[in-house]
Amino acid sequence: MSGVRIVTDSACDLSPELAGRHRISVVPLTIRFGDEELVDRQDLSPAEFWRRCRSATQLPTTAAPSPGAFAAAFEAAAEDADGVLCLTISSLLSATYQSALAAAEHPLGVPVQVLDTRTVTVGQALLALSAADAADEGRSLPEIVARLEDEMARTEVIGVVDTLDHLQRGGRIGGARALLGSMLSIKPVIAVREGVVAQESRQRTRARSLQYLADKVRAAGPLVRLAVADGNAPDIGVLLSMLEPVQVEHEMVVVDLGPVVGSHAGPGTVGVCYQRPSAGPGATSLRP
Repeated sequence: MSGVRIVTDSACDLSPELAGRHRISVVPLTIRFGDEELVDRQDLSPAEFWRRCRSATQLPTTAAPSPGAFAAAFEAAAEDADGVLCLTISSLLSATYQSALAAAEHPLGVPVQVLDTRTVTVGQALLALSAADAADEGRSLPEIVARLEDEMARTEVIGVVDTLDHLQRGGRIGGARALLGSMLSIKPVIAVREGVVAQESRQRTRARSLQYLADKVRAAGPLVRLAVADGNAPDIGVLLSMLEPVQVEHEMVVVDLGPVVGSHAGPGTVGVCYQRPSAGPGATSLRP
């Protein structure tokens, strides 16, 4: 037995290299281009996804992993663990959480817990990395869950999309619906709040939207963790330069925004997740 193993789904956008380095198992969602089904990060890399999007005649769609796919991942993880923790994309954005719960009902000889992160992409990624760090420290399953429940309240995901068209047509627009009336004259800034996409800000230009993201992150610092997701954005370097001065405890993570979120957000999307420090006395903390 070697402690707790972490499982998540590919909506987290962790690269295979980063997930492997932290011993995080990633269960892939499926992407559909018309009648063609492709397994995220196996049949379809982020680069290939964005290339195909440029010539696609209709928006791609996504499908949650089957309970069987999660069951196989749990079984493999349980072979050298005394507990398995699965972190999923928000249950309000995908049926992935329900699939994982169904898989967890089958006994494996070790406890399996499924946690709805109520977020997506780099928000989900940072929580998975934190869980993996806690597992490496030898923390128990209940201790890791307690850490994550505290961190979820301190983890913010905001982003810039070139248009709300993808979110609207994909039915994922949530609380950002109020932006639709003026979407032709703005560059929307959105956030993931309580598990759904919500309005964050209206900015008149792309440059001002990126500046808004950077200002929001800098105002929240110093930070515990910081991550950026690049959705085939030609100006991603501009944002990264703006974020360089931010003080962060862990190294900043930069990932490619993958097909799961990219199908709904569209090309040119930039996502940022930042995790604020614990509030102080009485807050849950597992760090020495």
